[in-house]
Amino acid sequence: MPQYAVLVYQAAPGDPMQISPEYEAALERYPAQVEELGGRGVAGYALQPSTTATSVRGDLVTDGPFIEAKEVVAGFFVIEAPDLDVALKIAKLNPVHLDGGGVEVRPLFTPPAE
Repeated sequence: MPQYAVLVYQAAPGDPMQISPEYEAALERYPAQVEELGGRGVAGYALQPSTTATSVRGDLVTDGPFIEAKEVVAGFFVIEAPDLDVALKIAKLNPVHLDGGGVEVRPLFTPPAE
């Protein structure tokens, strides 16, 4: 089954510890909803705030995120879904929108068969 990354965006600095009770309750329902749509969660990770980032550009290492932005990647999920349409339905269920954020869905790269 194809795999998709669901990138979760929140307002900077994207602190996962400052989520609303509604978001938390919806997040608890999310795994069951993924299964109902025919998908499967593979992995999910919340990131520390973007203020904890360290960026590397060639030999230059600096504190802070790679770029300054109003929204930052706050976490990501990897899901399996039969196709992009199902992956998008799963992504729309993510409760990040309750706290003003959004998601981006990308198919994972599959190397060509040799």
